[in-house]
Amino acid sequence: MKITETEEKETKTVPRGLPKSGRIWKSQKTKFSTNTKSKGLKSSFENKEKLRKDLLAIKELSRSIKAAKEEEQKMKKERRKENLKKQEENRKKSEVVQVITNTAKIKKMKKKHLRQIEKRDTTNM
Repeated sequence: MKITETEEKETKTVPRGLPKSGRIWKSQKTKFSTNTKSKGLKSSFENKEKLRKDLLAIKELSRSIKAAKEEEQKMKKERRKENLKKQEENRKKSEVVQVITNTAKIKKMKKKHLRQIEKRDTTNM
């Protein structure tokens, strides 16, 4: 039985599958020095200058947009604080207050009623 050249090549080059251990990342290691990089296309000085200017313009636009967003957020936060402050003031103004002058009444009150009582500064009323 004589083996031809093509059959011999087929038997020698066995297709490589996955490693038995299942660790596929282990088998594909190559040295860094074997990687070759191309130098890339050479561009003219005018093109480089134009690209640089475009990049600067885009960065400046990006900065301005970001600053505008931050300013808007700051204004919204400020407005929210002011509104909450106004709300609290209005709530205090609209409170119905009954001053207890006789402290003996407090001792007679039930627990449920005592929970509803709150201390307030009534000097400005």
